[in-house]
Amino acid sequence: MVRFGYLLVVAVWVGLIGEVSHAQEKGIADFPKLNGKNDWPWWRGPSRNGIASETSVPTKFGDGENMAWKAKVPGRGHSSPTVVGDRIYLTTAFKEDERHCVVAFDRQTGQEVWQVEVNQGAFPEKNHAKNTEATPTIASDGERLFVTFYHHNQVELITLDFDGKVLWRKKVADFHPKMYEYGYAPSPVIYRGNVIVASEYDGDSFVTALDRVSGKKAWQTKRLSSISFSTPVIAKVAGKDQMLMSGQQFVTSWNPVNGKPNWAVPGTTYATCGTMVWEGDIVFASGGFPKAETIAVKADGSKKVLWTNNQKCYEQSMIVHDGYLYALNDSGVMYCWHGESGEEKWKHRLSGPVSASPVLAGGNIYWANEAGTMYVFQPTPEKFDLVAENKVGSSAFASPAICGGQIFLRVGEGDGPDYQEWLYCFAERK
Repeated sequence: MVRFGYLLVVAVWVGLIGEVSHAQEKGIADFPKLNGKNDWPWWRGPSRNGIASETSVPTKFGDGENMAWKAKVPGRGHSSPTVVGDRIYLTTAFKEDERHCVVAFDRQTGQEVWQVEVNQGAFPEKNHAKNTEATPTIASDGERLFVTFYHHNQVELITLDFDGKVLWRKKVADFHPKMYEYGYAPSPVIYRGNVIVASEYDGDSFVTALDRVSGKKAWQTKRLSSISFSTPVIAKVAGKDQMLMSGQQFVTSWNPVNGKPNWAVPGTTYATCGTMVWEGDIVFASGGFPKAETIAVKADGSKKVLWTNNQKCYEQSMIVHDGYLYALNDSGVMYCWHGESGEEKWKHRLSGPVSASPVLAGGNIYWANEAGTMYVFQPTPEKFDLVAENKVGSSAFASPAICGGQIFLRVGEGDGPDYQEWLYCFAERK
């Protein structure tokens, strides 16, 4: 996500406020109007870990090569594409006149279908140079769009239908960082009947769940008064659904039904941006500031730390496949570690810095650096096996969405007054 530096203070770990509202079935099956193969409904895709079910997507692409279309994106943002049905949705912001907007594009042509302004005014006075006012990615339950914005000294959750009509909007929490004015980044997370939103800063910090139909608060869990930027993730680990998040010097697990804590293990750093990943009963996290650390933890409640190292994926998330963890660190070095032991299988120098997170699709990992170079490589522990290297735009902070035989990628081109964002669609030429 976004690079920041901080000096924060240690406090106490987690508590609980409120009660639970819904108890329904689990996973993407909760939402029958979503198609796990053809849709990319929220941050890091249907499986929430960057792994796509797609098997046939191009490895070589760019302007004119396997390009179905490209469309101008109004404004500026780092949110990744959300794909549901025949449309792609993005958040964007116009800093000059302080407007937050949601934009819908036609999936087949790239034509803008609608653009809806959802806030005007009261942007924060400062933001980090690598953050934007539209960094969180939209989440969809197949019937609605859920977006979060930071304005008027608050984090607000806004719910729209697929025609851009605002259904409801609620203040999630006060949000007014003073120690480190670096903006806001976490994406909303859908679980069962709720939408979960993190708001962590040097004030009253929370993870909050709201009913996705009514907006009524379902539960709220207290966090430390220290700024962090990671999106929570829901994973079925060690036989149960767990809500996982790093940052504030802990790797933490909660019950996503009611926000009650499961366990917490000291690890990572004060501030992290990446979303945790997992495989089997092992979870992985990386950060951040003031030190660099990647950590593997048994998520069975034993609090057993399997291994740590001194590498850092701060803004970007990692990806795990067939027992091996892959990490493109901040300086552009790709690592492969054995997931259980932490043994380094290989490392390979590429190019950094890195903000976007990876996607595994069609047997390959797709990972972009900030300069717009997209590396495509095979996930194998034997060696770094580059399949293709593609250049799209001059800056890439958003992560790709890969579904339905298509790659959707938001990039920037140019600088200063000539800066323009583009949304690309790549697909195999038939």
